[in-house]
Amino acid sequence: MDCVDDNGYVFFVDRIKNRIVNRGENFYSAEVESAISTHIAVAQVAVIGIPDEKWGEAVHAVVVLSPGKTVSEKEIIAHTRAYITGYKLSKSVAFRQQPLPLSGAMKVLKRELRAPYREQRDKKIG
Repeated sequence: MDCVDDNGYVFFVDRIKNRIVNRGENFYSAEVESAISTHIAVAQVAVIGIPDEKWGEAVHAVVVLSPGKTVSEKEIIAHTRAYITGYKLSKSVAFRQQPLPLSGAMKVLKRELRAPYREQRDKKIG
């Protein structure tokens, strides 16, 4: 998403949404997505931060498998250990049958993937 300020400067505000804060460490989902995408069974992947009472946000991967491939959550997490440090590892993996939701610019609509987790958190709070 982009905005224009009073001086006509365009700035982007969506990328901050892709930042995950886990255990006080800030990092971007692209690094985790890159590691997961190297698995032969993965066709698409999106990584989001989901609310976590202890750590702020937990790293959560949403994966679409390549046709005819199978893999477990544990296998995905173990595979990524070779590429990234421990606090960046996914704590959970959800598998989808349908493709990831995309914008007109072909970017993954992570807000749609985050929505159920935010709603669940809001129900606990409210």
